[in-house]
Amino acid sequence: MTTPALADVPVRSAAELTSRWHSLLDPPEFAARSLWLTWFGADGRQLPIVIPVDDVPVVPDLAMLVGLRQVHESVLADQLGGRGRLALALCRPGSAAPTPEDEDWVEALRGLLDDGEWSLHLAADGSVVPLVPGG
Repeated sequence: MTTPALADVPVRSAAELTSRWHSLLDPPEFAARSLWLTWFGADGRQLPIVIPVDDVPVVPDLAMLVGLRQVHESVLADQLGGRGRLALALCRPGSAAPTPEDEDWVEALRGLLDDGEWSLHLAADGSVVPLVPGG
């Protein structure tokens, strides 16, 4: 029996999305800050695109957020026919307990991705926890 590739297994719940990030980031331990992006179609299947952005700032800056939105809109239009969702993972060293800076990321992304079709997970210290659940 063969196991299907992760991209062929639909993600249909918040718990499944957290599990997917844990699989993608195995092990979820990081020496530096990064932001990982991937997309899911309306059918719950993941695009075979995972983009790590290294050396992200502790607090998001406007230029980075504008670039992130442009990439998201491009992938959404070109790969998903305008329908899908963005899944992000904020990866950093330290404890997996959310910090005020992590909450700054949540608020900045809320202002940027106002369509509600996104999620944010925190990956640190061997754990992956949802900050903005998706499914």
